[in-house]
Amino acid sequence: MKKWIALCSALMVLAACQKDEEPTSTTTPAVKGPDLVVRFVFDPDQPRLDNFGNPAVMPDGHAAQSPDFNLVSAHYIELIPDEMTWLGDGEVVYQGAETDAGGDLAIDFDAAPLVADGEEFLRIPLSELAPGTYEFIRTSFSYQNFTVDYLASGFALTGTFAGFIGYNNYIGTYTIENESVEVNDDRLQGYWGFETVGQVFTGQAPAGATTVVNPLFDTSPIPEGSCLVTGAFTEPLEVTGQETEDVVLTLSLSSNQSFEWVDIIEDGQWEPGADEQVVDMGIRGMVAFRE
Repeated sequence: MKKWIALCSALMVLAACQKDEEPTSTTTPAVKGPDLVVRFVFDPDQPRLDNFGNPAVMPDGHAAQSPDFNLVSAHYIELIPDEMTWLGDGEVVYQGAETDAGGDLAIDFDAAPLVADGEEFLRIPLSELAPGTYEFIRTSFSYQNFTVDYLASGFALTGTFAGFIGYNNYIGTYTIENESVEVNDDRLQGYWGFETVGQVFTGQAPAGATTVVNPLFDTSPIPEGSCLVTGAFTEPLEVTGQETEDVVLTLSLSSNQSFEWVDIIEDGQWEPGADEQVVDMGIRGMVAFRE
């Protein structure tokens, strides 16, 4: 009988403790609001533009191809109300990490998000945006990874190309396809790595040779050496602050003959073994639309 009394007493104490531990808060969890979502897609049939947004003419002695994109990264995204908006005076929705580990201020490649064609790149609360109407968008691209065709000893082959097109890039280690390249230093716009049949080659495009399309050049110029591509919305983007659903923006990027080289043999085939130097790998235009 004493054992039963002791057991009942223990159960009563345990029940009291459990009751004391029950949460007393009745606060309702905050309801998550809608987001701004940005994604990139590549279009080899989109117009091939020059730095000023005009149709581009292939320079004499050059050739190009439309590569098959694997990955891309951006460093900066800004919504622009109108053509008179100077760099930084619009609505900056994304700013990537930077570092001076290499001596000068540079994009921190190791911290940069890499996304595939059509994959979500950015998601932020719409509440962070100032209400307004935006006619243009400006995006600084920093990295591209794509597959290209080339010719070697008469054989048609493919390889993977990694191109750094940001103004300055601090790179620890990057992987092209299967092979990794250790840099641990800054590399200026136009640095690249190429992997094929288990071998890796690196190079540097000439300064100022990377195309950066800006149709607002006269009213909203960009710094030399940047990769701040500017494009228009197919319809102005209106942000009211009263949205109840996500706003999904697709930035369609022109890859139309975006990989360009000096065509020494003049056959339209990239032949790196013949010292056909890569001169341009810039995005050849951008159009933005809301899904």
